[in-house]
This record gives sequence, structure tokens and C-alpha cells, in this order.
Amino acid sequence: MINVLSDVKKQGRTILTEIEAKQVIKAAGIKVVETRLAKSQKEAVALSEEIGFPIVLKIASPDIIHKTDAGGVETGLNNAAEVKKAYTDIMDSVNKKFPKANIEGVSVQAMARPGIEIIIGMSKDPQFGPVIMFGLGGIFVEVLKDVSFRLIPVEKRDAEAMIKEIKGYALLNGYRGQEPANPAALIDVILKVSALVEKTPEIKELDLNPVFAYKDSAIAVDARIVLEEAL
Repeated sequence: MINVLSDVKKQGRTILTEIEAKQVIKAAGIKVVETRLAKSQKEAVALSEEIGFPIVLKIASPDIIHKTDAGGVETGLNNAAEVKKAYTDIMDSVNKKFPKANIEGVSVQAMARPGIEIIIGMSKDPQFGPVIMFGLGGIFVEVLKDVSFRLIPVEKRDAEAMIKEIKGYALLNGYRGQEPANPAALIDVILKVSALVEKTPEIKELDLNPVFAYKDSAIAVDARIVLEEAL
């Protein structure tokens, strides 16, 4: 983790790529969907076959935060031909919308089994310092804004309260036959994010969105980390 952050700083960057962010998150003990970098269409196909279908491709660029809005995400790719087309489509879209962006390639990852989408994030309040957030993730975080907050550091009882405070708490219990979430797994992620931020004060913002919550575990599908500007 230290090496990743050090390399980013040396390059004069403050925004980590998804792959770099996931390396930091994984080092903190949080389960993530493994992600590999492909710098060419041929490499994207090779990595897809190595990882196993279905596959997700995402643009890998420190200059593009909202990958979906840039046309930089293709999901549910089931064979090499679909990966080739998706790679071309991503590059065409991103180059058109962000012609000056630094493009490193695409991230290649297995398509995770769907679960309840959760967001766990962190930002710094000018007055109170680092604050952690928990809520329903994916599109729900923007539409419903159903989230709870606590100052970092948090303890287990704080994490438990955060989970129960959201209006969508019933969804976590298996609404209408849907697989319920595992509260202990979500508490574990909250506590590990809190500990990571405590140990790494140079982190300015952090988002795990979505985290897929299952009945026996939780896994971060996407990750974003922004560092403080160098003084």
C-alpha cells in the first residue's frame, strides 16, 4: 500500500486509478474484485480468457472519475469477440469525450455475482475532520441519498448504528425474498475503512461503490481514492 501511494505522489497525481485504489483497499484487509490492467485490445482478450467469463471492462485513467458517464464501462462480456468490440467502443467513446485524458488502458475484472449495492465512503469536513458514510449504493446513493455519517474513528457500536439508521435498512434483511446482507461483514468493512483513514491521513476522499453485500460476505466492486494536494 505504501508503495502505491508513494508512486502516485511521485507522479504528481492526487487521484488513484481503480486498480491502484483496489490495491490499497485490499492491503487494508477489505475483499475486492480482483482487477488487472490491459494496455491493448490483445492484452484485454488474453486477461479475460485467463480470468474467466463473464468479464467487465472499465477505462483506466486518473483523469476520468465517472467512468460510466464517459462511456468507459462495458459489462457482461461473454467471449473474446465481445471483449474486442467493448475495448474499441470504450476507447472511441472516451477519446471523443475526454480527448486530453491520460489513458492507461482498461481494467479487466470478473463480473461479480449481484448483491445488495452498498456505498461506504469517506471525506474530510473542514471543521470536524474525516467523516465516514454508509448507505445504499449504485444509483440509489444519488437518487435517494439514503446515507448515515459518523466521525472517524468509529467503533463497532457506531458501525452497527450507521447500518440501522438508513431508511433502506429493511432491504438489508432480505426484502421480498431477496438474499439478505450480512451485517457483520458490512461492519467489518466500515471498521477497516476507518482504520485505513486513521493510518493514512493523506487520503482526502474514498469511495467503495458499489460494495456487493451477500448473506455470507461483502466485496468491493469499484473503488476510488483521492489524496491531499502536496504542500
